[in-house]
Formats: sequence, structure tokens, C-alpha cells
Amino acid sequence: MTRILVTGSSGFIGYHLCNFLSKKFEVLGVDNHNNYYSKNLKIKRLKILKKNKKFKFKEIDLNNKFKLQKLFFDFKPEIIFHLAGQPGVLYSFKNPQSYYKNNVDATRLLCNLTKKHKVKKFILGSSSSVYGDQKKFPITEKFYLNPKNPYAKTKYSSEKITKKILQNSTTNFIIFRFFTVYGPLGRPDMFIHKFLNSLNKDSLIKLHNGGSNFRDFTYVGDVVNILSKVIKKKLKNETINICRSKPIITNRLVSLIIKIYKTKKKPSIQKIGFVKGEMFKTHGSNKKLKKEFGNIKFTDIKKGLKETIKVFKKLKF
Repeated sequence: MTRILVTGSSGFIGYHLCNFLSKKFEVLGVDNHNNYYSKNLKIKRLKILKKNKKFKFKEIDLNNKFKLQKLFFDFKPEIIFHLAGQPGVLYSFKNPQSYYKNNVDATRLLCNLTKKHKVKKFILGSSSSVYGDQKKFPITEKFYLNPKNPYAKTKYSSEKITKKILQNSTTNFIIFRFFTVYGPLGRPDMFIHKFLNSLNKDSLIKLHNGGSNFRDFTYVGDVVNILSKVIKKKLKNETINICRSKPIITNRLVSLIIKIYKTKKKPSIQKIGFVKGEMFKTHGSNKKLKKEFGNIKFTDIKKGLKETIKVFKKLKF
């Protein structure tokens, strides 16, 4: 049976991927359960994952060379999904060192061990933030990269490290650039869950740039579906966007959330100015993705929000 290692398994995308893959494959999840956001949420995700008999977990910091080497010798992964890393744009200005340690240094160590142990496939989870602000849309993989905050810069560095180390190795690598992934059990620091928490607690929510930003929201179930197909796909050393390619303005998104949530009270919303390091618009092209994976059907934003809100109301996290 194919042995799959998923880093960041208690994180948002990592959790959903592990939950899906461990129905069929032997999956080992690793996570350091740092306190960037609620450890409680990560532990709750892990409890759900542990219900799968084919899922195993190890709490490891990816910068711990000794423990990581032992993991490679013991588990002998054939495929690695590297989804771990320090997320968040605004926090990256406050603590950039955390990003270089958890995104750049950890990726370098993981890639070196991947090469040494001749892992078949290495899939890196990157971000649309590497593109920065662009003037033409939709953004293709060939666009000039212009990362504008420490988070984006470390994601770009992780891409370069992956290419440099694995280019001339026996490992096939695929770099996926995720565009604003959302869905059930999402990160509480991202806008949709921030807004849901503010509705639940009847607290103030601030809309950056007056709510006029555009984001190419992509449902986590679609992301997992695409990632799972990589296992049997014969892709070699590719960089591919994962996006719905239908951006939505924040003010419209807010209206949809309020309508679906069916709150009795009028939410407290404050429109504020532009925030340093944030992109005005993300709008990716998924032409290359569809060329490689076929005509993928992406979840409609209303349907995705309904599922996200249903789970939020049920579990309140």
C-alpha cells in the first residue's frame, strides 16, 4: 500500500487531505501544533483524523533533524504532501523570523531528506501571494512573481529551494499555488471564519479597504480532490495554480454570509483603509490545471459557504 506523509496534518488543508486519503492509503500526519492560532482547534481536527484506522500521527517540529530523519527511516514515505508552514500575512510583519524558520528552513531540510531517501513524489503547497499585486488578470503560472510581504517571500523561497534540490533527483515534484482556500473547520485568522466568529459573538468586524478587495475563493473540497489525483498522475516538476478563477468582492461575500447565516441582529461592520502587505485582487487562471487534470468542476461559492456555515454552527469552531 502507498505510504503518504502529510506535513501540517492538523492544519486546515492538511486535515481535510488526511481525512480523505486515509480512507484508502496509509497516511502519516506530522504537525508541531504551534500556537499561531487555537491549539484546541488543531487537537479537535486530530481527534477526528484518529478515527481513521489507516491514519497515524507524530508531533514533530520539521526543523528537528534527528526526529525527521528517524521518521524517514521508519515510515519510508513514497509520497510527501508538504502543507506545513507558518501562515498569515499580517503576522509575518510582526515575526518574520518565524516564517523563515518554519517555511524556508523546514522546507530545505525536508527536501534534502526527500532526495536522500529517493521519495517518488513531493508536493509543495505554495500560495497565490507569491504573485503579489498584478495589473493583468487572470494570473497564469508564467507571470512575474512579486511577493510583497514576509509570508509571500518565504513561500517564494520554498518554491526555489524545492526546485533547486529536487530538479536533478529521482523525485518528481509538483508545486501548487493555492488561491484563498476556505471551507469547514477553516483557520480562524482568515476572513470567512473571522466574520463567522464575529457574528456568533456579536462583535465588530473590520473590512479592509472598505470591503472592495477581490479574492479568488477556492473550496477546500476541490483542493483535496485535485491533490488526491496527483498520487496516480504522471506529472513531473510542474508549478500549477489551484483556483476557481471567479473572484468575488468582499462586500458581496459579506452579504452572502449574512444571508446564509440568518443572524437576527444586524452585524457590526466597520470599513477601514488599506492594510500594508495585502493584495488588492487575486484572480488566478486555472487553464493549466484543467489541461493536466481534465475539466474539474469547482464548488459554487454559495454552496461552499452553506457547508462552511453549517459546520461552524454545529461545532462552533
